[in-house]
Amino acid sequence: MTPATNAEPVQTPTLTKQAWWRHEDWVAVWQGAFFLIALIAGLRLAMPPLKWSSSASFASIVSVSAAAQAAIVCVCLLAVSVIGIAVMRGNVARYALGFPFVFALAWLAQIVAGNATVNYWGIEYVIFALLFGLIVSNGFGVPAWLTEAVRTEYYIKTGLVIMGATILFGEILTAGALGMLQAFLVVIVVWYICFSIAKRLRLDDEFAAMLASAVSICGVSAAIATCGAIQGDKRKLSYVASLVLIVAVPMMILQPWIVRSMGMPDVVGGAWLGGTLDTTGSVVAAGALISESAMKVGTIVKFSQNVLIGFAAFALSIWWTVRKPAAGQERPTARIIWDRFPKFVLGFMAASLVFSFLLNPAFVKETKSLLSGLRTWWFALAFTSIGLETRFTDLLRMEGGRPLATFLMAQGVNLVWTLLLAYLIFGGVLFAPPAM
Repeated sequence: MTPATNAEPVQTPTLTKQAWWRHEDWVAVWQGAFFLIALIAGLRLAMPPLKWSSSASFASIVSVSAAAQAAIVCVCLLAVSVIGIAVMRGNVARYALGFPFVFALAWLAQIVAGNATVNYWGIEYVIFALLFGLIVSNGFGVPAWLTEAVRTEYYIKTGLVIMGATILFGEILTAGALGMLQAFLVVIVVWYICFSIAKRLRLDDEFAAMLASAVSICGVSAAIATCGAIQGDKRKLSYVASLVLIVAVPMMILQPWIVRSMGMPDVVGGAWLGGTLDTTGSVVAAGALISESAMKVGTIVKFSQNVLIGFAAFALSIWWTVRKPAAGQERPTARIIWDRFPKFVLGFMAASLVFSFLLNPAFVKETKSLLSGLRTWWFALAFTSIGLETRFTDLLRMEGGRPLATFLMAQGVNLVWTLLLAYLIFGGVLFAPPAM
């Protein structure tokens, strides 16, 4: 009788019959939509200053007024997100207790990354958020009162919905036809090659997809979007993000030197930088080492790749859902595809459509900086959470170095293929060189 009584509770229908609107994907959509609607309604949330270059400017970053602004942002994010925790039937009290600590680490990460020198080298806040989380988890341990606020997917999905409002369809045209052509060819070819290399090195599909997106599209942002779209392992995401940021530094130094040594036209060199460097900051910094026109072309190409994030995430979501059917089913039905499809991607696309076509362009331009700030806060919370959930040894030993080998080989292919495209598209071979 004992086994029977023990087995009975396991079959509780709580999870299988949970209301659809309680699922994390939908909660993230509602949460992101709330911030966007509040913005449209005229509410504005002042972001604390984060950029500094000297001891004097640093003093303003940590001043009482700046701390008060950060505290207001913390309270606003907590007040909205705690409702989502209640909807998902999480522990509201523990979440409210732990959230300020996660927020403080995310704030510290952005302050460090806001330094002019750090920013020049293209080292983004995500690496510091991950690092500070790792220091806490590995050096002190994560106490029970903090664990409820360590919610990587919840933060990432909310940030991606808000991010949709900053990816405008109209800007695809302003990015330039040549930039879009190169970006499309780079993404398609390099993504496939990187995925194939990863599979040959016996990496799983999750790792392969995140690595491929990071190398071919736009680094950390693409890896985040891919992880969310395929509901991937956040430890793998942290590993990929670290690779992107670490490899970007030597590339940012060497590529401008190669451009000058080979006597490349500035526009070709800029297009090469924009298609290969995985962070926007590193593209701008490297382009500036060549010329103003190289920097402009590099930025256009990088922006062209950035606007493909939404389309790539949407396509990956469908592909992943069909490719990974539920256990025991040969072919997924339309219902299964819908149930497994990450709903926050719909929120991302809806936000992009609304801000692209339904709102006044002047309003969209005015609020883009604030939207980017909100998105960054949610992503900073997510990467801090990844660090809090990860052990150093997990990152160091992950897959025996095969992801690193995959990334480096794929990046090598990316460098050669993108250079060829840059010459063909921007070098006057197939089209007239753009006047910059």
